[in-house]
Amino acid sequence: MQCHYCEREAAVAVEKDHIKVGLCEDHFRDRLEELKSDGWLEDLQEELDIDRS
Repeated sequence: MQCHYCEREAAVAVEKDHIKVGLCEDHFRDRLEELKSDGWLEDLQEELDIDRS
């Protein structure tokens, strides 16, 4: 599978509602940084910690 943003091979692919999107390693890291700066990753971490108890 090809990266959604460039011509490189996708390192990660995600599927939701029958739509599959792939990201190369660089673009995957970029998206994670965006999620981190938006606070989304911290919210997810808190939610996962609550579910473990």
